[in-house]
Amino acid sequence: MNIIKRAQAPTPKFFRILRSIGLVLLAISSSVIAAPVVLPVVVVSVAGYMAVAGGVLSAVSQMTVVEENLNKPRDGD
Repeated sequence: MNIIKRAQAPTPKFFRILRSIGLVLLAISSSVIAAPVVLPVVVVSVAGYMAVAGGVLSAVSQMTVVEENLNKPRDGD
């Protein structure tokens, strides 16, 4: 299964929730980093780590597939 087919395959419910949490972490961290006010260095640093964690969490969650769909041929294959 190549990466495109894996990304398009159905994702289990647990990993859809984790993907949503990762996207929320990305949104919060990007708003903190892009804030027009001067924030303490610690806050901006933590926001950077949150962005990395959210991106990794979302990417890994998107690549998981339901086991029964792993070996099924898709239309057009």
